[in-house]
Amino acid sequence: MRLYRLSLILFLLFPFVALAQTATITGKVMHGESKAPVANASVFLNNATYGTSTAEDGSFTLSGVKPGQYELIVTVVGYEDYSQTVQVGHDVIKLDISLNQKVLMLREVVISSNADWKKNYEQFRREFIGTTKNSELCKVLNPHILNLVYNRTKQQLSADGDEFLVVENRALGYRTKYLLKNFVSDAIEHTIQYTGRALFESLPGSPEQKKLWKLKREEAYYGSPQQFFRALYKNKLQEEGFEAHDFTRTLNRERPPEEVIQQKIKRYKETNRDSLIHWYHIANYTKWNNENVVKIPYQSLEILRQTQQAGIYAITFPHFLYVVYTKKHELTEFKDVYRPLDMENFETSIITQYGGYTAFDQNGIVISNPAPLYEGTWSKAKLCDLLPVDYEPGD
Repeated sequence: MRLYRLSLILFLLFPFVALAQTATITGKVMHGESKAPVANASVFLNNATYGTSTAEDGSFTLSGVKPGQYELIVTVVGYEDYSQTVQVGHDVIKLDISLNQKVLMLREVVISSNADWKKNYEQFRREFIGTTKNSELCKVLNPHILNLVYNRTKQQLSADGDEFLVVENRALGYRTKYLLKNFVSDAIEHTIQYTGRALFESLPGSPEQKKLWKLKREEAYYGSPQQFFRALYKNKLQEEGFEAHDFTRTLNRERPPEEVIQQKIKRYKETNRDSLIHWYHIANYTKWNNENVVKIPYQSLEILRQTQQAGIYAITFPHFLYVVYTKKHELTEFKDVYRPLDMENFETSIITQYGGYTAFDQNGIVISNPAPLYEGTWSKAKLCDLLPVDYEPGD
């Protein structure tokens, strides 16, 4: 009896879908005012492999959807994009969707040379698609749908697109269609921020090719944030190779803000070599001081919280979270990621959260806005290493 009660308690604390049960989403897309059906609209679940187009009568069906929380997107030329959060269980979901006609706005015309566009695109490709081995097997099929603008004063590259950016990822076996809403790369702050929606489609391939894609997908999955959050709510952190530690640190007051450093370097580049060397030296100062990792890792129960919504969880911690994946070694040196001298060179990431907690679903996908900041290993992940939210090892 005691064993039964313990099992029941663990199930209530860490519920997850043990069976491969799926559901169906159906509906109709109509014009908001006339109620006329909208045909050929793209309907898909954001960052997943479920997508279709509406029929002549505006109807659509998404079948075989795995349980979890998703963002359903509807997009078609001439209408505002539609989005709705759907919680998929095992029952059929029926939706009636109204689209609003898009108000055409004139875009600011920016005149640039082909050389400027090519330079901006190469930077965008590095920072959005990635620079890992997988990126070498990624081909952007329609790069010129991008609007690329570089602001020299702010040292910012911005990008967006009015249609899907289509990327063939021959490393992972997906065609990724990405609707890029906003992309900003800030060279002063060393940050990259972007928003958008993605649909994954499996590429055709030979049995040998599919076998290789399966291995590469598993390589991308193991050690990822997606695996970490799934392991967290299933109470399997240690079993799946993760350690989550409390981490504290303070800003180095001897290091000026990055914007000041870059301004000084720019100022002295052509005028004063000694001052330039001095500011390059300051630029190499570490950003942090007094860094400390608590040796005993957290148990899942210490940082995991239930929410009132089924299938949605939250992670909370008092300072920063220091995540170590003990089944892979890190090959990249991160200047501002602290590593204890007695710790093996495992893959390591630091999580900074906003608002006191971070919400995620049972697919292991963060749904909080803003999302947490990742440093270290997880910061390397770009589109070329991205898996759909419904991915499972073995798929």
